[in-house]
Amino acid sequence: MTVHVVGAGPGAADLLTVRAARLLERADVVVYAGTYVEAVLEHCRPDARLVDTQNLDLDQITEVVVDAHRAGLEVVRLSSGDPSLYSALHELTRRLDAAQVPWDVTPGVPAYAAAAARLGVELTVPEVVQSVVLTRTQARSTAMPSSEELEAFAATGATLALHLAITRTRPLAERLAAVLGDDTPVAVVANASQEAEVVLRGTLADVADQVEAAGLRQAAVILVGPAVARPDGAESYLYSPTRDRTSKRRLPPAE
Repeated sequence: MTVHVVGAGPGAADLLTVRAARLLERADVVVYAGTYVEAVLEHCRPDARLVDTQNLDLDQITEVVVDAHRAGLEVVRLSSGDPSLYSALHELTRRLDAAQVPWDVTPGVPAYAAAAARLGVELTVPEVVQSVVLTRTQARSTAMPSSEELEAFAATGATLALHLAITRTRPLAERLAAVLGDDTPVAVVANASQEAEVVLRGTLADVADQVEAAGLRQAAVILVGPAVARPDGAESYLYSPTRDRTSKRRLPPAE
C-alpha cells in the first residue's frame, strides 16, 4: 500500500482532480486538515475513518498514518490547496521515509489560483508583469529566511500572492506601499470557492481597513500588483497573427 498525500484544493467539493476524487472514494482512512477541507469529504466512503488533524502535531499525524498503513489500510492525507505550498509535505515525507512507508503526491488547485479565478484575472499580463511571487509573512509561525524580504520581492514588480498573512495586512500594506505606492491594486479572497467566500478589492492605502471591517482572520489570499486591476497591456506573441508558424504542424483542413 502507498500513502497518498492529496491536495484538497481551495475547499469546494468539485474543485478536485479526478485522481484525488478516486483516491478518496477508495480510502479506508482519510487524515484531513481541519475545517478547510470538510466539504471535500463527501467523496469518501460512508465507512471510511476520518481523522481531523487540527489538534494534532506532526508526530501524532505521522503515527496515525503509519499505523493505518501497517494495518494494511488505504490511507489518504488531505492537504488544503496544493501540497507543494505550506503543507508540511517535506516534514511528513521525511518521517514516512524513516518509517519505510511508501508515499506519493497528488496535486490540488492552489488557493492563489482559486483566488485569481474568482477575480477573473490573469496574474501575468504581457509587458506589464510576467512573474508571480508566492510568499507569506512571519508572525506566530516559522521564521522567514533572511534573504526573503518582502520589500525585495516587491521591488521586482512581480504579482505578489501572500499566503498566511491576513492577520498582518496593515503592516504588510505599509511595507509594500513604501516600495510600490499607496495606489497599487490589491485584492483579498477569503474562503475561495466556498459558501463563506469573501472578495475585497482596493489598494494598499485601504485594504487593511477593508480586511478589518470584514473581520477576516484566516483562509485568505492577498494578491498585490497591477495585474489585479486587469490593466491594458500587450497581447501575447504566442497567439499573435504576425508570429511565423510555418515550421509548426498545420491543423487539418475542415471537412
